Amino acid sequence: MHTHCHHDACRSRRHFIGALGTLGAAALLPPGLSLAQAPAAGAGRIDFHHHYFSPAWVRLVESKHAIKPVLGFDQFKSWSIARDLEAMDRGMVEKAYLSVTQPGVWFGDPRETRAAAREMNEFAARMKADHKGRYGQFAVLPLPDVDAALKEIEYAFDTLGADGVGLLSSYDDQWLGDKAFAPVWAELNRRKAVVYIHATAPGCCSWEFQPGILPTFVELGSDLARAMVSLVHGGTAKATPDVRYIWSHGGGSIWAQRYLVGETTASLAREAPPDSRLYQFRRFFYDTAAAADAIHMGILKLVVPPTQIVFGSDYPWVEPAKIVAGLQTSGLTAQELQAVLRDNAFRVMPELRQQLAAARGQ
Repeated sequence: MHTHCHHDACRSRRHFIGALGTLGAAALLPPGLSLAQAPAAGAGRIDFHHHYFSPAWVRLVESKHAIKPVLGFDQFKSWSIARDLEAMDRGMVEKAYLSVTQPGVWFGDPRETRAAAREMNEFAARMKADHKGRYGQFAVLPLPDVDAALKEIEYAFDTLGADGVGLLSSYDDQWLGDKAFAPVWAELNRRKAVVYIHATAPGCCSWEFQPGILPTFVELGSDLARAMVSLVHGGTAKATPDVRYIWSHGGGSIWAQRYLVGETTASLAREAPPDSRLYQFRRFFYDTAAAADAIHMGILKLVVPPTQIVFGSDYPWVEPAKIVAGLQTSGLTAQELQAVLRDNAFRVMPELRQQLAAARGQ
């Protein structure tokens, strides 16, 4: 997202980006591979659910995977920037916002977590610098360490020029509305930040909680619901009117919970009262990952305006082109589909249109 910075902070950002050159992220491209080109102006999709994995993070997760299986580790190992760009082009994705997926960077050691978050954020900044206009960045925060998270917010926005932050639905069985996280939310609200929230599984229910059933089927969606309830019920959502929330996976299982109860066809047809739960849910944005079908789109359109649905692929697990194909048979009108794939992105980030034009002018 666009941020205003003091002279020293801006100079620090220019120094950091200028020093990147062709190092870091570009080193993962095979020799002689020409960089992918963005789709034609005005035609490209904007992907808000797009993961990346630095080599250092993969090594960290591999050390944890050796002790206890980590969901998705095979995808972590096989990911590369070259394949990422190729997938974006196949799906006509003009720009993708990079975020960390579960298990994130918290494994119980605060020092390790701080180092991992910083390394991931600098890696994403290098990807942005090396591939102008193709990537945005949702910064990783070293939660549940609140003091470290506040320092990383400052560095990510003021030095790296991050577009927002990417959070998980819970950290060490603390959900996002936990009072301990209040200083973090106050700072994100002050910065009018975009906050992208990805599902994870809580400690009770991660791997083999139900033998033979992966956490992706039930637990991730349920944890999104827990995070939403904690933010709305605990008052954090109301206290952060300037935060632009994006929820992964179409909001997960929140629509099946006993939280939005009592609505009628008449109440859904009119504007929600400002102090209502429905009001908060209607101001949130929801991505299409694991939701690009008639059931999930039908439920979302029943509860929230189509303007609040944004494109998300969940790459590398799912190709952007596959999500597009699902959306084309989900019951969206042509106008709604265009809004989801691109136009609604400008509602999340009004500055994006100018950023895309500037990138094309280079």
